[in-house]
Amino acid sequence: MPLLGSLIKSAYTLRNRPVELKQKRLSLEKAQEKQLLRLLRTAQFTAFGEKYDFTEILNADDVVKAFREKVPVHNYSSMYKQWWYRLLNGEPYVTWPGKVDYFALSSGTSESSSKYIPVTPDMLHSIKRASIRQIVRMVRYDFPLDFYEKGMLMIGGSTHLQYNGTYYEGDLSGITAAGIPFWFQHFYKPGKKISRTTDWNTKLEEIVRKAPDWDIGVIVGVPAWVQILLEKIIETYNLNTIHDIWPNLGVYVHSGVAIQPYLKSFEQLFGKEIMFNESYLASEGYVAFQNRKNTTGMDMIMDNGIFFEFVPFNDENFDNEGNLKENPQTLSFSEAEENVNYALLLSTNAGAWRYLIGDTIKIIDKRYAEIQITGRTKHFLSICGEHLSQENMNRAVELLQNDLGIRINEFTVYAYRYKGRFAHMWYLGTDDALDPKKAAGIIDGHLKNLNDDYRVERLEAVSHVFARVLSPKVFLNYMEMKGKTGSANKFPRVLKNERIDEWEDFLKTQKL
Repeated sequence: MPLLGSLIKSAYTLRNRPVELKQKRLSLEKAQEKQLLRLLRTAQFTAFGEKYDFTEILNADDVVKAFREKVPVHNYSSMYKQWWYRLLNGEPYVTWPGKVDYFALSSGTSESSSKYIPVTPDMLHSIKRASIRQIVRMVRYDFPLDFYEKGMLMIGGSTHLQYNGTYYEGDLSGITAAGIPFWFQHFYKPGKKISRTTDWNTKLEEIVRKAPDWDIGVIVGVPAWVQILLEKIIETYNLNTIHDIWPNLGVYVHSGVAIQPYLKSFEQLFGKEIMFNESYLASEGYVAFQNRKNTTGMDMIMDNGIFFEFVPFNDENFDNEGNLKENPQTLSFSEAEENVNYALLLSTNAGAWRYLIGDTIKIIDKRYAEIQITGRTKHFLSICGEHLSQENMNRAVELLQNDLGIRINEFTVYAYRYKGRFAHMWYLGTDDALDPKKAAGIIDGHLKNLNDDYRVERLEAVSHVFARVLSPKVFLNYMEMKGKTGSANKFPRVLKNERIDEWEDFLKTQKL
């Protein structure tokens, strides 16, 4: 009997019980109100708290209403220009008590320059607590005892941080790796030495070289880079599937992008059934993780240092480029509805206040605060009112793969003027034989069924849908050119403005 596995599972089970009881005692709405009160009390004597009179907000009869009325909504630009630049200069007590020593670099998939997101000790504590809670929940899945003795391979950013005089900067996964609990060090792969590697290709080679020495039970990472890693291991050791070298691999924790377009590819890489588990760890905080069997949603973490607000993602609140308009409608969790697209605002224990994170979500079950990510505020396609979300695009590509029995490793799309009207151009990354015209027709047909606005605009304004088929390596080469390989970097699903010209110019340099 695996003693260590038995002890770990028992510890997980014991730790799980008080969390469950606590959640039953505290409603989701009350948990959110409590988080807001705690955030306001802690930050009331910061420069931000004094500017917006947090003390008066705390004395209001309706704290949530007063908070909305007094504190404006922020995007990264307004938060940085007014407040966070002071943190980079070493000034303490600006938006959160104390001095900020760490900044997570994040550019998402739409910005050209890096964003500096403050990371405080309170935020790191919340992330650690949420991560342990997610691990604890694994007891629900009835894995054999020896599963809890297997390694966990985490494909994240480099743990090597750059020091810039007053602060350290780097990938959030690199910052949080320093806080891995001591009892977890034995299970953590690829280990400290490889994790410090900054070059993705070097890290990839090192992981491949060490792969036969590990007994991996869980993989964590963004689908595109995990897929590349698994393919490399299979190719290097002449395997049929990854289970030939890691027979105990049972869980893949994915994040960053929807898994559906990648499922066909992963089916070829795995030799047995894998449990897919989604997590939502943004640079601004740990938002949600999948907590139940047989569900496609993730439970928002309502009691862990973040107060959430929901902005209906519609023309009243956002312009055609996905920018937030002045004085948008905002809703608390209790006011939000199921199956409506919302943009998320976060107020956090890292000093973000009513901050537009840039993701769009929908609540699929309010009983569990269960959500799905539907896209990005700036990654939707609507040149003439077709209102295509990433959710629509992901589903159409997934159905294309099912219809033709092929694998699409990556894709992107943009809209442009064409012969007095408009057209959509799809780029599909696959090594399988695929007729571009047929692919465009299938995608078009599915989108007409998935989205009423798209169906109407295909009759009126969008005259053509085109597709080009590329090797998946072209997408990887583009990311390498941008210096965005590995970690949490994602290829943009929608190209807009100057990014279109940059992509087209890059394609001219490739042997297609």
